[in-house]
Amino acid sequence: MLTAYLDCFSGVSGDMLLGALIDSGVPETVLHRVVAALHLDGVTLRVEHPIVQGFAATRVSVVCQHRHDAHHDHHPHRHLAEISALLHRADLSPRVRDTSLAVFTRLAEAEAAVHGTTLNRIHFHEVGAVDALVDIVGTVAGIEALNIGRLICSPLPLTRGWVNCAHGDIPLPGPAVCRLLEGAPVYGEHLEQELVTPTGAALVAELADDFGPMPPIRLTHTGYGAGSLQRADGRPNLLRLLLGQGVEVAEVQQVEVIETHVDDWNPEFWPHVSARLMAEGALDVCLIPMQMKKGRPGFLLRVIADPASRDALTTVLFSETSAIGLRMRREQRITLPRETVSVTTPWGELTAKKIVTPGGTVIAPEYEVCRQVAEAHRVPLREVYAAVERHSSPRQV
Repeated sequence: MLTAYLDCFSGVSGDMLLGALIDSGVPETVLHRVVAALHLDGVTLRVEHPIVQGFAATRVSVVCQHRHDAHHDHHPHRHLAEISALLHRADLSPRVRDTSLAVFTRLAEAEAAVHGTTLNRIHFHEVGAVDALVDIVGTVAGIEALNIGRLICSPLPLTRGWVNCAHGDIPLPGPAVCRLLEGAPVYGEHLEQELVTPTGAALVAELADDFGPMPPIRLTHTGYGAGSLQRADGRPNLLRLLLGQGVEVAEVQQVEVIETHVDDWNPEFWPHVSARLMAEGALDVCLIPMQMKKGRPGFLLRVIADPASRDALTTVLFSETSAIGLRMRREQRITLPRETVSVTTPWGELTAKKIVTPGGTVIAPEYEVCRQVAEAHRVPLREVYAAVERHSSPRQV
C-alpha cells in the first residue's frame, strides 16, 4: 500500500498541496482536467518550478481572469448547496466528488460554528471559492491519481498575528483553523504570518488517517510544494510530501520514555492507571518506590511507548495521577524476534510466545493464559508453565 507523509514544517495550504502532488509525480493534466470538469469560466492553472531557498519545488497558482475586472457581473459568493450542485454536475469520479464535498462540508461547519450561524447560511466568497474548489478537488484527484492508500500528517505549526479576510482582520491562528484542527497535534511558531490556511486545515482534517511522526515506509519519492508567500523569517515556505510503500515492523525500535516523580498520590490507583496506559498504546509501564526530597516516600512512574502514542499517554498521566510535570526522551532499543504460537497441553491448546535467541528458540508461557487454566482445572500454576515450556513443536497462530 502506498503511504504518504505530509511534512508540514512550514504549514499547509491548498496550493502547497497541489504543488507537492505534482512534484511527487501527479501529471499536470490531472489538475487541468479538474478545472475543465468544474466548468469554471476564465479559470486556468499556472504551474511553475521555482528554487526556494535552494530547494527545487513546484508552485501551482489558480489564475482567474475576472479577479481584477470590476465590470464583470458575477455572484459575490457561493453557499454549500451551490458547491454541492457544482460538484455533482462535474465530470468527476464518485470518490473525488464525495471526498471533495466532505472537505467543503468540514470547512462550512467550522465557519458556521465560528460565526454563530447555520451550515446552510454560511457562504464562500467567490475568489476564495474558486481557489478552494480547485485546491480541494485537485488535491483529492491527485491523491487518487497516485493511488495513495494511507496519509499521515505531521504536527502543524500555528502562528500569531493578524490576517485580512472578507470579515476584516482576524487573529492567527484563524478561528476556523482552530476549529478544524481540534484533536490534531499542533505547536506554536514565533512568526506573525499565516502558515496554516482554512483550506489546508480542512483538507488534512478530512484526508489524514492519522497525525504524528512519519510511519515506517520504504521511501520512493519526495516532492516539495511551494507556498505563494515568502516567510518573514527567511525560512523556506515549502510543504514536503514523502511517498513510500508501508512496511510492517515487528517492534518499534525508537521509543518514547515518559517519567514523573510523585509523592502525593494514592498507589492503590496504579492497576487502573496502568491498564489505561496500556490501552492507549504503552509498550510497558512500571511504578518504582523511591525516597524523595524532605524524606518523603514516593514513586518513579515510567512509561515506554511508541512516539506516536505520546499525546494520549500524557493525557492519561495528567488526568489520573497527581503529576504536574513529565520528562520525555527518545531512546533506541533492540528486541529479539517473536511470534504468537499455539502449543498442545493436557488442558488443550494454549497460546504462548516463540522467541528466537542467539542460543536457540524459547517458548515463553503467557501468564494470563496459564493463570486461567490453573484456576479452571485446580492445578498449580507452575505445572501449566512447565507443560508449555517443554513443548517442542508449536504451531503459529
